Amino acid sequence: MPDTVTGWLLDSDPALRWQVERDLAHAPSDAWEASRARVATEGFGAGLLACQDPDGQWAGGAYFPADFDFHGPDAAEGAGQPWTATTWSLSTLREWGFEASALEGTVRKLAANSHWEYDPTLPYWGGEVDACINAATLANGAWLGADVTRLAQWFVDHQTAEGGWNCEWVNGSVRSSFHSTINALRGILSYEKAADRPEGPEEPGDQLRTARKAGEEYLLDRRLMHRRTTGEFVPQGATVFAYPFRWQHTVLRAVDYFREASIHDGASPDPRLGEAIEVIRSKRRDDGTWLQEHRYPGRVWFDVDVLPGEPSKWLTFYATRALSWWDEART
Repeated sequence: MPDTVTGWLLDSDPALRWQVERDLAHAPSDAWEASRARVATEGFGAGLLACQDPDGQWAGGAYFPADFDFHGPDAAEGAGQPWTATTWSLSTLREWGFEASALEGTVRKLAANSHWEYDPTLPYWGGEVDACINAATLANGAWLGADVTRLAQWFVDHQTAEGGWNCEWVNGSVRSSFHSTINALRGILSYEKAADRPEGPEEPGDQLRTARKAGEEYLLDRRLMHRRTTGEFVPQGATVFAYPFRWQHTVLRAVDYFREASIHDGASPDPRLGEAIEVIRSKRRDDGTWLQEHRYPGRVWFDVDVLPGEPSKWLTFYATRALSWWDEART
């Protein structure tokens, strides 16, 4: 990576800067840890923390803002998913490296005050029926120290015969979904990595890891973007890069997951990622940057990246890190 690109990436909000320092600049741990500590007090992280309600929620809701009109303009075609409620805000802070200690009391407050819009009788940390929502809740709960062992077991119990997951299982689907599966995998891996989480009496243990490996095989067998039987290109938008990632499956987001999982498992990159890697590589511009190609519509607290058509620091970071991991492992 050119030094000019490194300098450009380092001139960023602490939420991104500390990751660039750790994974691309290979700065000493005390340097990137100091930058990470700033996420709670400066920039994007501090701004999102300031939006938290006194009852522990964001925007007054679990997955949707309290004022979301399910039958009005908010729900119109093309309006997009609102990204401001509790589950999305927590996921964003976690992915930015926000220290869980800065959210002291949030687990208790959400257990008391937050209720799922799908069914208000379901406890927040128990999740609901949507695999993508439950995946985020599993990861966020493990990060904050909530007991989400029963929710971890949910992923073992709701895995399809194909090896993945589908949010439409509740409507009778027995097929796996690229989108649901990548979210489930990210949630499960976050749970596995959260060494300080409380382990309840229903800890799924090896069953959960087995489920994760089967989910990985589902995506790898399809090279992250093809129908297994015919080779047909399947997930719409899989090769369109946008940050924030949201819930959509893209080859960049999937490769980012496999990088993290391989490091966690002490394994080499799977050769079946090769086609996806070349998609990522093909989008690198001559100056070493990647463009923002899309923006997922919907309400946000504030923008954290550029408009489509402009060079994106976030996408450049994720893409550069993915290629560096792949290339270094194969030399």
